[in-house]
Amino acid sequence: MSHTDTVTIAVDAMGGDNAPEVVLEGVAEALAEDPCIEVLLVGPSEVVEPFASSHAHCIAQPASEVIAMDEHPAEAVRRKKDSSIVVGCRAVKEGRAQGFFSAGSTGACLAGATLVVGRIKGVQRPALCSVIPSPVAPVVMADIGANADCKPEYLVQFAQMASIYAEKIVGIENPRVALLNIGEEDTKGSQFAQQAFALMKEKVSNFAGNAEGRDIVTAGFDVIVTDGFTGNVVLKTVEGTAKALFGALKNVMTSSLKTKIGALAVKSDLKSLKESISADTYGGAPLLGVKGVCLVGHGSSNATAIKNGVLASAAMVRKDVSGCIAEAVGKR
Repeated sequence: MSHTDTVTIAVDAMGGDNAPEVVLEGVAEALAEDPCIEVLLVGPSEVVEPFASSHAHCIAQPASEVIAMDEHPAEAVRRKKDSSIVVGCRAVKEGRAQGFFSAGSTGACLAGATLVVGRIKGVQRPALCSVIPSPVAPVVMADIGANADCKPEYLVQFAQMASIYAEKIVGIENPRVALLNIGEEDTKGSQFAQQAFALMKEKVSNFAGNAEGRDIVTAGFDVIVTDGFTGNVVLKTVEGTAKALFGALKNVMTSSLKTKIGALAVKSDLKSLKESISADTYGGAPLLGVKGVCLVGHGSSNATAIKNGVLASAAMVRKDVSGCIAEAVGKR
C-alpha cells in the first residue's frame, strides 16, 4: 500500500484529558496534512456530527458512552458496548476502518483491541511498544505496560514484533535487539531473565545480548525488550527525568539577565533538543500483535500529538505492520 492510498482511521473523540477540543484540533491538522486519510470520528453525536459536516474526509460515528480513566478496563469494555473505544475497535474488526487511535484509558484501549479486534493467530500476548525519548537516537521498547506478568517465551515475540515496528515505522535498518537486565553477562539477572536470554539467543536472529539501564537513553541498542511492569516503570522514569531536567534548565535560564541573554542565543537549539525527546513526535504507543492497528496516545496529548497519532496509525496501515507480524510470529 502506497502513501497515496486512502486509509481510514477510527479516532476516539473523547480520549484524553483535554477531549474533545484537542482531539478535534489534532484531527483537523492530520486531515489537512494528509489528504489520503479518512477519519471515522467516534463519540457523542453532538460532538462528532458538526465536525464531520464541516470537514472533508471525516465521517461521524455516534457513540453514546465514554469509558473514564478510573474505570476497570476489561469490565468497562464488556459493559459499555456503545462507548467510543469499543465502537472504534469494532469498526476495525468489521473492516470499516483499518486502524484505531485513542488518547483515552490505556487499559480500556488494550482490552478493546484484544477482546474486540482480536489477536493475530499465533501471537501469545500483544505488546505495547514505545519509542523512548533519547537525544542520541530513537530506541524502541516493548513491553511498556500491556503485560505486567510475562513468561520468557513472550519476550521472544515482543522482540520480533518490536523489530518490525522499528524497521517499518521508525526507519531503523537491521535493528539490534537487547534484553533489559542488570548486567551485560549472559548469566546475569533473575531466573526469568536468564531463561528469556537463552530463548532470545536461540530464536531472535537480531539478538545482541543484554542491555543495562544506562543503555536506554544512550541508545546502546535499537530495540530493548522487557516485561510490561519493568518497561512501564522505565518509560515513566525517563519521561519524568526529561521533564524535570527541562524544568530545572528553564529556571536557570530565566534566573538573571545574564542567563536570559544566554538563553536567547541557544533558544532554537534547545527547542530542537526538546522536540527530539518529546513523546509527541511519534503520537502514541502501538499495541503490536492485534489484527489491524491500535495506537494509544498520552492522556495529556496536545493537538500535535493527536495529529501525529492519526498520521502514525495510517503509516502502520500502509506499511502493513500487522501483516508483517503475522508472517513473522503467527499465521495469516
